[in-house]
Amino acid sequence: MKQVVQNYKSGELAVLDVPVPGCKPGGVLVRTAYSLISTGTELMKVSEAGMSMLGKARSRPDQVAKVMQSVATNGVPATYRKVMGKLDSYTPLGYSLCGVVEQVGAGIDDVAVGDVVACAGNEHALHAELNWVPKNLYAPVPDGLAPRHAAFGTVGSIALQGVRQGGPQLGEAALVIGLGLIGQLVVQLLAASGVRVVGADPDPVRCGLAERLGAVACGDPGSAAVESTVAELTGGHGVDQVYLAAGGGSNQPVELAARLCRDRGRVVDIGKCRLDLPWNAYYEKELDVRFSRSYGPGRYDPGYELEGRDYPIGYVRWTERRNLACFLDLLARGSVDVEPLVSHIADFDDAVETYRRLKDGDLKAVAVLFRYPAHTAEAPAPAVAVPAVRRPGTASAPSRAAGAPVRLAFVGAGNYATSMLLPHLAGREGVELSAVVTTTALSAANARRKFGFAGATTDLDAVLGDKSIDAVFVVTRHSSHAELTRKALLAGKSVFVEKPLALTEDELAGVLAAVEESGNDRLQVGFNRRYAPLLREARERFGARSGPANLRYLVNAGRLQQGSWYLRQNAEGSRFAGEGGHFIDTASWLLEADPVSVYAVGTSGNEDLQVLLRYPDGSTATISYVTTGAPDFPKETLDLVADGKVLRLDDFVRASVYDGRRRRWVSSRLPRARDKGQSAELAAFVRAVRTGGPMPVPLQSLVATTAATLAVRAGLAGGAPVTLAGAR
Repeated sequence: MKQVVQNYKSGELAVLDVPVPGCKPGGVLVRTAYSLISTGTELMKVSEAGMSMLGKARSRPDQVAKVMQSVATNGVPATYRKVMGKLDSYTPLGYSLCGVVEQVGAGIDDVAVGDVVACAGNEHALHAELNWVPKNLYAPVPDGLAPRHAAFGTVGSIALQGVRQGGPQLGEAALVIGLGLIGQLVVQLLAASGVRVVGADPDPVRCGLAERLGAVACGDPGSAAVESTVAELTGGHGVDQVYLAAGGGSNQPVELAARLCRDRGRVVDIGKCRLDLPWNAYYEKELDVRFSRSYGPGRYDPGYELEGRDYPIGYVRWTERRNLACFLDLLARGSVDVEPLVSHIADFDDAVETYRRLKDGDLKAVAVLFRYPAHTAEAPAPAVAVPAVRRPGTASAPSRAAGAPVRLAFVGAGNYATSMLLPHLAGREGVELSAVVTTTALSAANARRKFGFAGATTDLDAVLGDKSIDAVFVVTRHSSHAELTRKALLAGKSVFVEKPLALTEDELAGVLAAVEESGNDRLQVGFNRRYAPLLREARERFGARSGPANLRYLVNAGRLQQGSWYLRQNAEGSRFAGEGGHFIDTASWLLEADPVSVYAVGTSGNEDLQVLLRYPDGSTATISYVTTGAPDFPKETLDLVADGKVLRLDDFVRASVYDGRRRRWVSSRLPRARDKGQSAELAAFVRAVRTGGPMPVPLQSLVATTAATLAVRAGLAGGAPVTLAGAR
């Protein structure tokens, strides 16, 4: 395997071929996906290695003291040989990574082969293709968290331990001096804790980044701007805490901390900076100076780190490992966002050149990641299966009396059902609203009164057993869609289920098993945008294409209101899992094919997504699903480009088509007339039920869209394109 090493005597950096570490008891063997360069600690070590021997001695007086002690004990010749032997050896670099468990040692039962873990330690989380990591220095990565983000786990733990040492409380004010990688994370952690943060750094770019990530204001520590901001923010009292996240030989951070900290405030040293405390200033304010020891309790304790002996949680609440797991959870929930900190991602094979560029200043970065070969023979490319639809040859639509109305039942009568579906069905000729099923009696009664249902009940089984009912609408919470659809299919009903059809591959397989068992394939998913009149007309004007197309779809989804059930991701799936099928289906309908692969990246805790779909003919569709846009910007805009032509859709209000002969077609509607296709979609479904003809959308297409939506989650977790196995 390959590993990044450095010769401290010569300063040489290299990527060496070294033996694969063994998988010892009490730990796991991890194949690295991403490892993080600490642009502070590691670059300091790299720079020191390039110094003369005198320079090395001046930079490490602690090591000089050890050498002098050895001279006194062992003599000059023996000490010289010992020191030169140590200097003229390769030493490892790195201490923060994310990877996949490849082998599990004896005594490990909390992870299994194939699990994704974040790893810590300057002896165990190295820039190497494989690392053996003891139990207390790894933590499982939560579902949906991208590996490149989980690779920040160790530095995040350092920042988190520093914040814990500061003991912040809601409403307090803090000053963070030094806005490098650790400082940026400290800013976010404090902001997430309800603390008002001021930042100090001579780099205006880093100051601007910290302000975007939650700081009230930032500025050069040598300017008056920081002091005036602190005075205004605190009424002249000074900040409650100062976090020293700076490095270097200047004593300015320590002096600035004394000036801007309030009486009996707290000063926490996280970085490695000069600490000549001005005695009078610290004494007069009785400042509490605290040190933060790396990742947390357990650091430098061989019993904890190497032998796996944990500290009882009742006595030590936050250990190294618990800090690591906590930071990963904060990332997964979007409380901390590391994507804006990623300045550069380099291939692992380019490690030496990357360090050179960082050292020489050619590459200015807050955080740099090494990306390792994504797939090996032992680690196949991630894939999500697109199940083939297998229908019995005797499958057919249920028989109906000629001229009889189509009798419908609704399971669920929430906001979407009552505002977007039922108004298009109530009073429609040839349709009878037979029954509404809800979990509470009152909501059923309200729906019956508003839309004229013949009956209202909370008994689903009674409705499914009613042979007079032709079709069932499933309009409930997302987590129940697959199971209710399965039951309705087995009961012989035609089914209209609002998106999503399923939240997991197992749920999707269960629906298809019901189709095969019952011979009933009468299923429609509420992908209504393909029925929008304006979009259909635009596609017709665009015409046929002969070559691959590029499609861009911007969805300005906006923030959810606090308390929305969409936020219950553990129970109801992610927001994109719930509604992303809309946009994938629209893209596939426009491109007249199902996708064959999905690549997804996310920011803001994976609430904002970039999803790239690839199609059999080489066409691509990029869906930008964002929650951080301006609320008054249109929700959906779409561009389709191919064969010298462009189709443009603006939020289902305006559409235009340009062709290569400079001809242009434009059609507009009033905003209040925005039509996203629900009425036409319902008409097509009712017609299929009445006539017994094919469902409006082939079942295989519904399955492919659902599988592609599920692949987004797999892509975020794996950090690589996901093949849709079996896609056609």
